Amino acid sequence: MRAVWYERTGAAPDVLSFGEMPTPVAGPGEVRVRLYASGVNPADAGRRAGSYRAMEYPLVIPNSDGAGIVDQVGDGVTRLRVGQRVWLYNGQRNGRAFGTAAEYIALAEQLVTPLPDELSFAAGATLGIPGMTAWCGLFGDGPVTGQTILVTGGAGAVGHYAVQLAKWGGARVIATVSSRLKAEQARLAGADLVIDYKNEDVIAGTMAFTGQRGVDRVVEVDFGGNIATTPKVMAMNSTIAVYATNGNRNPTVPMRELMEKCVAVRTLVLFALPQALLAAAQADISKWLAAGNRIHNIAAQFPLSETAQAHLAVEKGDKLGTVIVDCAR
Repeated sequence: MRAVWYERTGAAPDVLSFGEMPTPVAGPGEVRVRLYASGVNPADAGRRAGSYRAMEYPLVIPNSDGAGIVDQVGDGVTRLRVGQRVWLYNGQRNGRAFGTAAEYIALAEQLVTPLPDELSFAAGATLGIPGMTAWCGLFGDGPVTGQTILVTGGAGAVGHYAVQLAKWGGARVIATVSSRLKAEQARLAGADLVIDYKNEDVIAGTMAFTGQRGVDRVVEVDFGGNIATTPKVMAMNSTIAVYATNGNRNPTVPMRELMEKCVAVRTLVLFALPQALLAAAQADISKWLAAGNRIHNIAAQFPLSETAQAHLAVEKGDKLGTVIVDCAR
């Protein structure tokens, strides 16, 4: 099969190779997917650059999300069948060296979910880690019906899905953004209030919208970077669901301020969450997709041979949506 890989970390053009590799075979409990689209997450680019963590394997096929068609099933597989359109997540994570920047991937069936016929493979490849993270950040502690949710970074890959899922779940949604274009995207996703944190007062806007009560839950893209703001907008007995903290990876946490409101801080990374919760996320995302038209932002698309350019597009930092690698060309 054609694939992209790296054997050392560094700049994408310097370390990513493109060529032929052995085609994987589905083992027990696994399915093999003929990939048509691969989604590039910031963590995928970070792992390849060496800024995320040291290399865990001597050779890595990057990228963790994707979509395609099941073309082989291993012994014991019961949920999926040959010929089924699917999306997947955590392809290069949690003990797996070979991700989705290739024509084929073989992985455990629990990481694979049916893809509706009306969705393109490119759209399916945007679901993976962003969609699963958004769902777990929102619903990890139960329903959000009637709650007020703050989604920081409401136009980002995770945030944009969090806004849509929260509205589907019956919540009122506040989204913070950093530009007029991103504000438009957050509104299209269904946000009831959009705050440009670069030009507007997040605390004042949030508290006014909630009648000074505060929000029930925050889906937090940057816990450390927002530590001066987020605790001040929390309601009593509320939750901050943290999936990233790149602005300050080791923040000083105002514990007394959080304690006085009984604020819970829920941290999450997908590979460490209970399997039952992840399965619930996949099932609910399938229901959400079936319930109506959804917005799947594709920032750019590159052929498999130009995966390095896809990684550079992610690292540039101004993308709106998910960068996709077309595994069929």
